[in-house]
Amino acid sequence: MSTLHSPEKHRVMLVDDQKLIRQGLASLLSLSAHIEVTHEAADGEEALAWIKAHGSDIDIILLDLRMPKMNGIQLLQAMRAENIKIPVLILTTFDDHNMLLEALKAGARGYLLKDVELEMLVSGIERIVAGESMIQPTITTSLLNGLQGLHSEFEAFAAPEALSAKELEILRLIAAGCSNKEIADALFKSEGTVKNQVSAIMAKLGVRDRTRAVLRAIELGLIGFC
Repeated sequence: MSTLHSPEKHRVMLVDDQKLIRQGLASLLSLSAHIEVTHEAADGEEALAWIKAHGSDIDIILLDLRMPKMNGIQLLQAMRAENIKIPVLILTTFDDHNMLLEALKAGARGYLLKDVELEMLVSGIERIVAGESMIQPTITTSLLNGLQGLHSEFEAFAAPEALSAKELEILRLIAAGCSNKEIADALFKSEGTVKNQVSAIMAKLGVRDRTRAVLRAIELGLIGFC
């Protein structure tokens, strides 16, 4: 699938082995004025071949995890090996914390279930293209429940610098799925200030993005969910 690109829209590649799912997602996303599906692939092998040849033509990949030939995690690993930096949002029917950890370790920037509301999916795409991360709050809770005895193996300092009470408050809002703007509104701060504080939190935890900051904080027992 290929269409003429509008510069005002985020260009999305759908990678899912079910054609009806791809068609449904493409139809739903066409309702957004800021999103367009410009390419589709039925498995990881097909996606990787196209990305290696035309990766500059897309802004984000919506990726299923369980597919024949090459699954989503294998595609992420292959992209990392090829130094392909297109941001990836996992979109799957499986709320499985083990697969979530593997996908995040392999480089995914976010993770949503396929029954997510269109508004959250569009928000997730926009936030990831803007350099943020997106994990559905219910999945984060499931991840917390399944982390006992697991090791996330993310890059992090052995003894991270202590976070202030305000930084922990921001981290809890990140874990709840809030964007920088939503955090700024909630704490009566400027979006720029929040962005700087988020960067400071990631530096203290020794991680490279918001998703890993939340997972590292959960692992350390700094934050939790009711």
